[in-house]
Amino acid sequence: MDSKECALPPPKRVAIIHYWLVGMRGGERVLEDMLRMYPNADVFTHVVDRSSLSPLLLRANIIETSVARLPLARRHYQKYLGFMPKALEELDLSEYDLVLSSESGPAKGVIARPDATHVCYCHSPMRYIWDHYHTYSETLGWLKRQYFSRLAHKLRVWDVTSAARVDAFVANSRFIAARIERVYGRDANVVHPPVDLDRYNLDGAGGTDGREYYLFLSELVPYKRADLAVSAFAKLDFPLKVAGSGSEKARLEEMATDNVQLLGRVSDEDLPDLYRGARALIFPAEEDFGIVPVEAMACGTPVIAYARGGALDSVRGGKTGVFFEEQTVDSLRNAVREFENCRQDFSQSDITAHAQNFGSERFRRELQNVIDEARAKKAARLVKL
Repeated sequence: MDSKECALPPPKRVAIIHYWLVGMRGGERVLEDMLRMYPNADVFTHVVDRSSLSPLLLRANIIETSVARLPLARRHYQKYLGFMPKALEELDLSEYDLVLSSESGPAKGVIARPDATHVCYCHSPMRYIWDHYHTYSETLGWLKRQYFSRLAHKLRVWDVTSAARVDAFVANSRFIAARIERVYGRDANVVHPPVDLDRYNLDGAGGTDGREYYLFLSELVPYKRADLAVSAFAKLDFPLKVAGSGSEKARLEEMATDNVQLLGRVSDEDLPDLYRGARALIFPAEEDFGIVPVEAMACGTPVIAYARGGALDSVRGGKTGVFFEEQTVDSLRNAVREFENCRQDFSQSDITAHAQNFGSERFRRELQNVIDEARAKKAARLVKL
């Protein structure tokens, strides 16, 4: 029988579950591509701030959970974390034969129809109750810490239990696939998130000699390790531009030497030129995947990255960047010096060509393959019952 004759018909109704919609970051770019795959899908989320969404997301039919009806939920949604599991389970998804969950905050814990297929694209198991629990807990006062300790324990039990409701997991990197196996005991396909390669490209970039500064670009929060970059460049003769805003900004301003410039938040329109003017991107965080290095490479910019996490999936040592092994000032500083000694060996066109492996079309094709396989396996199991 022809493979086309064996293929399942497209799903009649598709539900996409996304944790919250309050800005446009990597998770929301993934959601955009899911909607390109299934334009008529309904989107369910805990809270939505429509003023912060892209035109594509604004055209979608977005339905909020009961969390949105709680006081000041759109501003303080994370304080209602304990209400989210019940809110997800209250959603009536009985009309949908395909459920896609976009998991980073609580999203995958919905109850789908028994014969529906549930595929979870996991940016990470919830960091604040797993890998980052102790770091987050230390920022809380005594009373809040006692409350969060009890809440996190209950959420871990629910999080692991609700993983059984998922037919197939998809991880955004090998690093997250290993985390999914450790937390949920499940295998996961790896499909790297999409990058807008039409927007980030080599057009207008100068040669390697014309790139004068190094670049750090991220939210200025502790785990992004901007402090590592600022401290390392305090004893280097090269200029560093730090783009972003956040809770660490005041501390970084106190640390910054004359060769370090804090730019604050940079507009989306100015980002490509900022990448194209950089000698290299400094990426000292252990990230789940990290879209920023791919955006930089799409602009022909090498990456100096900490050799952990998702950067191992995107950066090629000696080809598109340099790795450093320890999250220390000395290790990063030595990597910058190593890069300076060999930077003429890096080809902007080769770096840009490598970034083409992370485009939207590739993401949609690979995710569709996982969905089709999961639907076929689910149909086969149902036939045996």
